[in-house]
Amino acid sequence: MDQLVSLADIQAARTRIRGVARVTPLIDLSAALPASSPVRQLAVKCENLQPAGAFKIRGAYNMLARLGPAERARGVVTYSSGNHGQSLALAAHLLGIHAVIVMPTTAPVVKVNGARRYGAEVLFEGTTTLHRKARAEAEAASRSLTMVPPFDHPWIIEGQGTIGLEILDQCPEVETVYVQVGGGGLISGIAAAIRRLKPATRIVGVEPSGAPKMSTSLAAGEPVTLATTRTIADGLMAVRPGDLTFAHVRALVDEVMTIDDEAIVDALRWLFAEAKLVVEPSGAITVAAGLTGRGRAGDGPAVAVLSGGNIAPEAFAKYVTTP
Repeated sequence: MDQLVSLADIQAARTRIRGVARVTPLIDLSAALPASSPVRQLAVKCENLQPAGAFKIRGAYNMLARLGPAERARGVVTYSSGNHGQSLALAAHLLGIHAVIVMPTTAPVVKVNGARRYGAEVLFEGTTTLHRKARAEAEAASRSLTMVPPFDHPWIIEGQGTIGLEILDQCPEVETVYVQVGGGGLISGIAAAIRRLKPATRIVGVEPSGAPKMSTSLAAGEPVTLATTRTIADGLMAVRPGDLTFAHVRALVDEVMTIDDEAIVDALRWLFAEAKLVVEPSGAITVAAGLTGRGRAGDGPAVAVLSGGNIAPEAFAKYVTTP
């Protein structure tokens, strides 16, 4: 357990990011649940309302705030499908640091424009995490930039863990928490916080059935690289979990389940119709899982994390209007 981030680390990150990352609302949607839903109490943690539209501002700002003056002066680089890149761009802008973001050639325009809006330099490389990671590492080496990984770093995990502290503040009686799984930084941080403070809470990871990198790795007993991924949840398309995030999930998470794209769209549409929330597919996947009732600890309150809301208007309109 020595390699896992501590509760003290996460509490310190909470102080560090205060005033930059919002304490996002926890909205009780129990009254809107369909009669057929096996879950009777469901609230959503609205990280789609963060600056830059996603939870990633927590880890990005926490890491940049921990850099020394020389590292800040040289600049930073990362690889991202979009949300981490946008959040790092914003954090760097706030701290006066030059940021280079390597995105996939398939990155949604809304996420590319988001990073550029905050002054970041955007480069494009390949279609998988491994492609853009290699390019980012090359840029870091040639330009003496500091790498800010999207998920596999303790300072990133600390920042994401502050969501776990807020969930317990807002819903101390929570029995089940559903968290999306991309590279694993979000669920690692939330699990590290909640497991220390309320051990009986069931923590359930949710990943797309077309990108089951964490569940495949858990079954193998070690991080596994998928040959391909295919899902509408572009923020969860990592082909491999991180070594550190895998260790956190194996030690602290109760279950990792998969959800298909059709259920994700249904959840996205339900969130808009019932709560008037704009959520991207990666953010809605936890609600899809919650509505199935799988992974529950009991009949008590469940919380689903809405990780982000960065979606092009035309794509969102298609999802919510197509029967």
